[in-house]
Amino acid sequence: MSYSHFTTFERGQLEALHKLGHSTREIDAILKRHHSSIARELKRNIQENGTYCSEQAQEKYIKRRKDCKPIGKWSLELAGTILEKLEVTWSPEQIQHGYLKGEISFKTIYNWLYQGKLFKKDLSLLRQKGKRQKPKETRGRFNVGTSIQKRPSEVRNRETFGHWE
Repeated sequence: MSYSHFTTFERGQLEALHKLGHSTREIDAILKRHHSSIARELKRNIQENGTYCSEQAQEKYIKRRKDCKPIGKWSLELAGTILEKLEVTWSPEQIQHGYLKGEISFKTIYNWLYQGKLFKKDLSLLRQKGKRQKPKETRGRFNVGTSIQKRPSEVRNRETFGHWE
């Protein structure tokens, strides 16, 4: 089941209707939202004095959206440490097993090298000069056939032989 988040406009309407004293059931009829969604929105963003402010609710929503993203393991200190070990001819596998002990995988180190996150996209630091990367496909998809709407009417009505799909 799909759903959509409250928009700024809906939050403004919700604030006005809540100030007028409408119940969640009355508000759901006006906003065309389920009453439990409205009750959750009010409960989540109500202030200490019992009022609902749409601007503050929108700010809280934006902050929650930013905070819900996972935090990566990449940091400047970790990148510096990995570069030091690579310059001393350690392989990413040795760095992962010997020095980092399970903090990150060796594949992550390779990915950071290929993405240029380790400041040097110099693969000569690797013993075998890196694993050969396959070039990414740049061509578009092959468009098979014509759509049913663009075909002649005799084909659409299956009047001629050979067009029975």
